[in-house]
Amino acid sequence: MAYPDYPKTYKTTINIGDKVILIEIGKYSQQVAGAVLVTCGETVVHTTVALGRKVNLGYFPLSVEFAEKLYASGIIKGSRWVKRDGRPLDDTILKARVIDRSLRPLFPDGVTNEVQVISTVFSYDGENEPDMLGLLGSTIGLAISEIPFNGPLAGLRVGYSKKSEKFMFNPTQTEQLESDLDLIVSGSGKSVVMVEAGANEVTEAIIVEGLIQAQNVLGEVCTEIEKIAAEVGKEKVVLVTVDEEEEARAAAIESHISSKYGKEVVTIVEQSGKLLPDDTAELIVKAMESLPALKEDEIPYSEKEVSAAIHALTKQAARDMIINDKIRPDGRKTDEVREIWSEVDVFPRTHGSAMFKRGATQAVTITTLGTPRLGQLIESIEGETTKHYIHHYNMPPYASGEAGRFGFPKRREIGHGALAERALLPMIPDQKTFPYAIHVVSEIMSSNGSTSQASVCGSTLSLMAAGVPIKRPVAGIAMGLMSDGKNFVVLSDIQGLEDHVGDMDFKVAGTTEGITAIQMDIKLTGIPREILEQALDQARVGRLHIMEKMLVCISTPRTELSPYAPKIQQIRIPGDKIGELIGPGGKNIKALIEETGAGIDVDEDPETGEGLVNISSTDQAVIDKTVNTIESMFRELKVGEEFDGVITRIEDYGCFVEFLPGREGLVHVSAMAADFVSDPSAIVSMGETVHVRVAVIKEDGKIGLSMLSQEQEDEARSNRPSRPPFRGSRDGGSSDRGGYRGDRGGGRNSRPRR
Repeated sequence: MAYPDYPKTYKTTINIGDKVILIEIGKYSQQVAGAVLVTCGETVVHTTVALGRKVNLGYFPLSVEFAEKLYASGIIKGSRWVKRDGRPLDDTILKARVIDRSLRPLFPDGVTNEVQVISTVFSYDGENEPDMLGLLGSTIGLAISEIPFNGPLAGLRVGYSKKSEKFMFNPTQTEQLESDLDLIVSGSGKSVVMVEAGANEVTEAIIVEGLIQAQNVLGEVCTEIEKIAAEVGKEKVVLVTVDEEEEARAAAIESHISSKYGKEVVTIVEQSGKLLPDDTAELIVKAMESLPALKEDEIPYSEKEVSAAIHALTKQAARDMIINDKIRPDGRKTDEVREIWSEVDVFPRTHGSAMFKRGATQAVTITTLGTPRLGQLIESIEGETTKHYIHHYNMPPYASGEAGRFGFPKRREIGHGALAERALLPMIPDQKTFPYAIHVVSEIMSSNGSTSQASVCGSTLSLMAAGVPIKRPVAGIAMGLMSDGKNFVVLSDIQGLEDHVGDMDFKVAGTTEGITAIQMDIKLTGIPREILEQALDQARVGRLHIMEKMLVCISTPRTELSPYAPKIQQIRIPGDKIGELIGPGGKNIKALIEETGAGIDVDEDPETGEGLVNISSTDQAVIDKTVNTIESMFRELKVGEEFDGVITRIEDYGCFVEFLPGREGLVHVSAMAADFVSDPSAIVSMGETVHVRVAVIKEDGKIGLSMLSQEQEDEARSNRPSRPPFRGSRDGGSSDRGGYRGDRGGGRNSRPRR
């Protein structure tokens, strides 16, 4: 129920699952077309929708932005020099892209006014995700604005736990830890517009059920949005006017070309489907010459009008060919996958490389391995996190045979890279199993449909060639749909033309055990469960076929890394020894790195609390030496163990011996020889190797060593006068931190220390 308790402010609540979401309208930004403040828990997102001027760019100028400010979590930027929030993170761009893909299909055709949607996170509680609040605020903002919009539309996140077999709607961060599915769905109770998902090998049946349940919840939310729009919404303005004369001219041109050059139109479709040079230019000339003469007062038909008519006719011809004749432009069956080629080790010096080609779509993927410290440090409203698996996707202009801008990645490239990363991430080994930073880059060499899924396939091969022990191979496929309202055809492995003229682009990636990633964009007003199930089942068959073909060149991960890749060995130390290894200000570990020449990274296992020490070098001998040193530093000693050690210091009361790398103990004068020793320097010298035995291990870590056997020591003790208690030395410490000091000078050891 709405309750206006703030001047000119409208408030209401919407329930999604067990979450109560507060909607406030009119509190901020009254000059824009629509402004909505959305709150869930202590996460607050402010969304504005602005209507700009009419421009003539040839496309709908919609811009969607998502802004996450560090102040939302009470964080000050870590840089000492730059405190202003910088360019948006890839993850932030992906959130904006999800909102864009949800909204864009529902604007009326022909709108050329600038429309801008901006969602700003003002508060983040670490539990309730702001992206779904931004999507909800965007759809409400458009519903109450004067901008024409074919809504209502809503969006939500769906989680699923295999353990509890339950779905969750807009799960919190804590709930997501137990979830095997991260499914974002936007649409209404009657339609699904956009789907984005990452999953831990869930079945097709779970995905379908999740989509159906999401649609039910979306229907309830859309009903609430309609109520809000009815109470505070503005009257819609007309942004698109129908020019009946233009429509009549277009219809006349299409009718003429269709009746006179119908076969030529079909030929153009077939040529385009096979990537052959088509006769569009020639047909334009023919049509221009053969079009009937107009009245003297009418404007002659233009080449632009004829070209637009041919484009519309080829699109319809392609759809008719597929829906009615079940024939695809390139001659394939509806469930047939294009021919596949794959190859590994395509470049000599990279750590792993592979090429995957499906039809005219070709991706080359390179894997680079590095030490864990080369992982990507991310500073966001969630705090500082480190990614050790990074996947980037590049599609230069030449991939589509064009010339164009070359440089920073576009949002599409960021999105495709994230999709491939999401597909492979569940199969990437953790840091305990494979302590490396893994950087995968997919370069698109040729594009004709589903380059993101070609990247998934090529990346699987590249990772295995690099020796990354992935749990299972991952393959991907893009599915399409053609429907005339009565009949529908599901297409496997769509190419560029089919994507352009079709009604659905449904990308599915996964293993033999289940789905790991999904991305779906739909142009229809609704897709029944029957089509979803057929599309996913057909995708599974196609995915497994592709996997079988791609694994011919390499079937399992290599057991050895490239000789050019760094070698890393991981050891564990007690958690309470991490600080001791690092030392104050990193003093100890820096000295160890300088001494050994190896790279050393220390982290804490979040599950066990143990210290994970990663030692890296291109020289295995250096790694072995460093491993031995660190293991020796924290090895649990036993009384009676014997070692060969080096004398590092000589004092009047005895000598210090490094019996293990980094660990010293004191040999008191009484334990240096069976006879009385007045001067230790008389029987040992600096740097000399001596055989010692662990005689005493004190509770405080001090270690006493002896150069005598147990029998010799027992005999010597029985023949000597009483001596003060033997204190040993601090484990790995220096003589000035304790240990038995003997007397205070003169080399005499018969006087107890006071």
